[in-house]
Amino acid sequence: MTDIRSYEQTGEAGFGDYVALLKPRVMSLVVFTAMVGLLVAPVQVHPMVAFASILFIALGGGASGALNMWWDADIDRVMRRTRGRPVPAGKVAPEEALGLGLALAGIAVVMLALAANFVAAGLLAFTIFFYAVVYTMWLKRSTPQNIVIGGAAGAFPPMIGWAVATGGVSLESVLMFAVIFMWTPPHFWALALFMNQDYTKAGVPMLTVTHGRRVTRNHILGYTLALAPVALGAGFTSIGGPVYLASSVVLNAIFLLGAWRIWRRDEADAEADGYQAEKRFFRVSLVYLFLHFAAFLAEAALRPYGLGGW
Repeated sequence: MTDIRSYEQTGEAGFGDYVALLKPRVMSLVVFTAMVGLLVAPVQVHPMVAFASILFIALGGGASGALNMWWDADIDRVMRRTRGRPVPAGKVAPEEALGLGLALAGIAVVMLALAANFVAAGLLAFTIFFYAVVYTMWLKRSTPQNIVIGGAAGAFPPMIGWAVATGGVSLESVLMFAVIFMWTPPHFWALALFMNQDYTKAGVPMLTVTHGRRVTRNHILGYTLALAPVALGAGFTSIGGPVYLASSVVLNAIFLLGAWRIWRRDEADAEADGYQAEKRFFRVSLVYLFLHFAAFLAEAALRPYGLGGW
């Protein structure tokens, strides 16, 4: 592996390179799910407090991304999917990525504590630590369960949003966490099925690398089966309702069908068509999560009119 400290800048970094350090696509998921957690909570939040809180949660997500890119620059340089990132591409020095990540993390946590409350700020601090240290520095390179345990980092934002509004944690926020947590393994293992060569070259012990694609297909189906009752169960709480439940039934049926099709395929067929079913399942997984949280939001929007909730 290349020592990230030996990287030399090959060009002057632009504003877009520093934005890319923050993983804006991942940040958009963080912002959306945190916003949903805040808006579906039973306590109304002043619009300015809500805006500031979401901004600082987004900064915390960006800090996690920058710290991840700093630590993972060596393997990012090997993988085709990530070698264009600012640090391995030589646009941003590793120490700059580290400094930016630490600075944003400190600002985000302190300002969220001031704008909202210490519970929300504590959850944000733990999320950053979990993603940057527990997942990135430890789990990712040491165990095929990396994405299973590490997926908790991406599942915390709705809990943080809920805590901004309520100052605490509840069954509803835990279930929103659980939906993302259970969704993460099949989502990323589908990616690993058609990006396995990258993970093999980089020495990342994804399940496809350590146990093979057949075992990974089994796990995708198993986790998708386990995800369905969790997602459906959220529909019977105060944040659920008929709109959410109907949406969840349809979405889980589609997701289960996709997992079943992946499970039935052998490697010869998958390789022959360029892993099209696996790529399609990966794209559907993004829609699956977005529409579940959009349905939570729809229930909250309809509730004042007596149309949402139970």
